[in-house]
Amino acid sequence: MAGLICKNRVLLSRAPLLSQLSARAYGGGDAHHSGLPLPQTKVDIGQREVVGFGGNGEATYIDSVMAPFPAIRFKEDAGEIMALREKEKGDWKKLTKEEKKVLYRASFCQTLAEVEAPTGEWKSVLGLTLVGISIGVWGYLWMKAFVYGKVPDTITNEDKQKAQIDRMIAMRVNPIEGLTSNYDYEKGQWKK
Repeated sequence: MAGLICKNRVLLSRAPLLSQLSARAYGGGDAHHSGLPLPQTKVDIGQREVVGFGGNGEATYIDSVMAPFPAIRFKEDAGEIMALREKEKGDWKKLTKEEKKVLYRASFCQTLAEVEAPTGEWKSVLGLTLVGISIGVWGYLWMKAFVYGKVPDTITNEDKQKAQIDRMIAMRVNPIEGLTSNYDYEKGQWKK
């Protein structure tokens, strides 16, 4: 990436349009005498025309609703497009609807409606989420079957559970907010 980027000062000798572009980006005036630093610009745009400032001052193309006017055209002017560019300088009423569409597609890859159209990406996200959940469930079931032992009888045997609760009451475990906070020690029964 660093090899593709260079200062506009190097490009000024090769592309006079670029110097006008950077001068316009800082509010007009002469680019050589403005005293402002010039932004960096990619140089791999080929023969595409620089037509504006773009999203951040780089001569790149991207379809975006946030920056709807890219700095360069989508296609290079060649063949039929070059002839249409000359024809568009005249009266636009003489252009057919198809010629206008060809000119639009030469400047832009997608319309704003196409950029905002749903892509269906939610299907793959949902699918991968469900695959991840199913892997987790299968992992839990496998661990329950092969890793964990049987549940101890202190959990399954009701007599042992009652004995454990009686011992907690006798030891007065967590009398403020815990289990024994619901026990009335004066009456010897659970609070109602």
